Amino acid sequence: MRGIEQIPWLYDALMAVSDACGLARWRRQLVDGAAGRTLEVGCGTGRNLPLYPAGLEVIGIDPDPAALRYARRRAPRVPLLAARAEALPFRPGTFDSVVSSLVFCSVADPEQGLAEIRRVLRPGGELRMLEHVRHPQPRWAALQDLIQPAWTKVAGGCHPNRATENAVEQAGFRIEETGRVARGVMRRFAARLRPGHK
Repeated sequence: MRGIEQIPWLYDALMAVSDACGLARWRRQLVDGAAGRTLEVGCGTGRNLPLYPAGLEVIGIDPDPAALRYARRRAPRVPLLAARAEALPFRPGTFDSVVSSLVFCSVADPEQGLAEIRRVLRPGGELRMLEHVRHPQPRWAALQDLIQPAWTKVAGGCHPNRATENAVEQAGFRIEETGRVARGVMRRFAARLRPGHK
């Protein structure tokens, strides 16, 4: 059985509701800070793509060709490639910014995905993320752990209990406090590679 994330029309409809309930503002703030040559990892149906500042060179990747067809209609001038976060088809240091929006809950190997982002970012480049994460309160985190197996199956790979911020820091990035937003399980932040990290 395919999960919600593998049914583009259904996933896109659910995201439209989420956007109307306030997620669109988070998306705009996420992409507003992108600079230079930008890679969007997991662009899905392309809901972020029309929001990037004019003149920014943006490339989108997603593993799902069906989702990319939706994204192409939404942003016909943005180059799109079928690729996974764990195997980015770009040379080291290609991008000034990498943007990820509601993606790392579903990446099969988050450690490898973050290593790939680290590889393709130029020195001084920025990772910008919008993610839902493990709840900071233990009782709610325990509930996330309880529902995770069923949720992951229904949603098509989404893990509601991932500690993504911790994973980003363990991958050698430093999350910047300026502009970081934390509300419940939602996080929006920018991170840069820590000096000396390889």
